[in-house]
Amino acid sequence: MTPDGHPTSLSWSGMTHVGRVRKNNEDAFLALAYDAQEVRYLGKVGESTLDHSDFVFAVSDGMGGANAGEFASRTAVARITRLMPKVYRLAAQRLAGGVNDALEEIFSHVHEELNRMGRSYAECSGMGATLSMACFSPGWMHFGHIGDSRIYYLPKEGGMMQVTQDHSYVGWLRRQGKLNEREARNHPGRNVLNQALGAGHQILNPHFGAVSCHPGDKFLLCSDGVMDGLWDNRIAEYLSTPGDQPKAFKIVERAVAESGKDNCTAVVVEFAS
Repeated sequence: MTPDGHPTSLSWSGMTHVGRVRKNNEDAFLALAYDAQEVRYLGKVGESTLDHSDFVFAVSDGMGGANAGEFASRTAVARITRLMPKVYRLAAQRLAGGVNDALEEIFSHVHEELNRMGRSYAECSGMGATLSMACFSPGWMHFGHIGDSRIYYLPKEGGMMQVTQDHSYVGWLRRQGKLNEREARNHPGRNVLNQALGAGHQILNPHFGAVSCHPGDKFLLCSDGVMDGLWDNRIAEYLSTPGDQPKAFKIVERAVAESGKDNCTAVVVEFAS
């Protein structure tokens, strides 16, 4: 830990699965370490420290006909790398507002790129993607989010919470207390988004914010296929229970077994206690 109690050691795992129904996987995830000069791609499982690098993890769920959704999600995560050194420099200066501005630039760039390709190529018409990304620097997780993928936060003492807001009418109803988890999951309009990158949307209003990090904290980024298979309390159980299998692998495996109607992707980030 740093002198002010912020954790410096973290571990991660990431997994994606096509599911049991779909023929192609429109989900994608990203794991990077970065500093002021460069970015480095990480493996599906690993551990490191925040001593010399920060980290970014992202999950994207694509949409569109043919293979356009698959291409959209991969475009979204691929475009992140260019601006991460700028995020590092701003975070190192403790400029939280600047970090949000950099994240907003990333989202705007991806949005414009997907819309441009949608206009230019018939096979890409209407393609879009969700994007949930989390940037970890000493003491903080800064996030940017749009769509209905999610970021969950499980503090060491328990009480998992959803950090991001689902950009859908059903998500709004849930936040207003007009639907419970079961009703939201069974609502006929649960997959209809009012915000996404690309998809012909003209107005973009992503959700940006930050969470203070402490030893023993855990974070989950996941696509909606995970929520289709697992209730929130089961997700919290898998996050908090030690096991031989990496936590992201376990969550995806169980989500596919319980449902598997959609692609399933999870990234788990854990701070050492």
